[in-house]
Amino acid sequence: METKIAIVKNLHKDIEYIKEAANIIKNGGTVVFPTETVYGLGSDALNEEAVKKIFKAKGRPQDNPLILHVASKDISSLVEEVPNVAQKLINKFWPGPLTIILNKKDIVPDVTSAKLKSVGIRMPEGEIALKLIEFAETPIAAPSANISGRPSPTDVERCIEDLLGKVDYILGGEKSRVGVESTIVDCTVDPPIVLRPGAITIEDLKRVDNKIELDIGLMKKPTSDFKPKAPGMKYKHYAPKAKVVIVSGNREKTIEKINEMVHYYISHGKKVGVLASKENSMKYKEGQIKVLGSILDLDEVAHNLFESLRSFDDIGVDIIIAEAFEEKGVGIAIMNRLKKAAGYDIIES
Repeated sequence: METKIAIVKNLHKDIEYIKEAANIIKNGGTVVFPTETVYGLGSDALNEEAVKKIFKAKGRPQDNPLILHVASKDISSLVEEVPNVAQKLINKFWPGPLTIILNKKDIVPDVTSAKLKSVGIRMPEGEIALKLIEFAETPIAAPSANISGRPSPTDVERCIEDLLGKVDYILGGEKSRVGVESTIVDCTVDPPIVLRPGAITIEDLKRVDNKIELDIGLMKKPTSDFKPKAPGMKYKHYAPKAKVVIVSGNREKTIEKINEMVHYYISHGKKVGVLASKENSMKYKEGQIKVLGSILDLDEVAHNLFESLRSFDDIGVDIIIAEAFEEKGVGIAIMNRLKKAAGYDIIES
């Protein structure tokens, strides 16, 4: 497959690129496009054959549901009803990095929702994404624009790396602002449940409705017979080629344990990477160090997480040892992604 690549540097001057990509969507093709969370791989969400192309391009399991991206807060044509709490969340956080799960109408094909009666919907905040959806005149189904299981891409170069020759069009733009996928809230249950943490934190959500809770199984390894209700819940995700291990505990013991592990692996001929906080980074004596950001600025850590994991692939490390971060606010999203990347391999220091 020949993939066309176009980079939008100025929304008004390069609007033809977006219109061209929208026509690809209208004609049942696949388009990579930027959003504020990560880059997405999209097709017409209401076209069953078009949606199947997403699964094929990514190598994505068909029981992993897709999220619909819309350009309007009015989603009445797609869902059976919008409960009061869902409408409040829409009014507060759309456009933005929040996906809401609602019971779908028959217009949404089963392949898009992985045969579930519900579907996740969000309105992205990025101008390119919104224009693309508007010009396509259809909701766009879009998971992250990477090979299934790999760290999600936050810039167009990583999309090209993974999907060149597998999709019809790659529409580039700015680097994703957030760096982790959207928060997902299931509003088909009462009280609503957070199925995937993201930049919209549980604290943010509780300010709208204090009954909203985190899924109790969010940080645990799912069982093999688990049927995911939202993307990223079942399979190993966000994983680089190297093995990932997380070290958790108090700060000084964590530094000591990581130094010990790095020395051990290097002495056994392994190339080792360390995912470190800014505060601890100078205390590691060996290995390839990547600074995610400050423990006082977890938004920065989230922004850098996926690209840091991918950059270790670039230099061919064998194992990545990651510091754990406090599971509070955006830290919940960071640790959710890290745990999945590590296959829940966590060592207490």
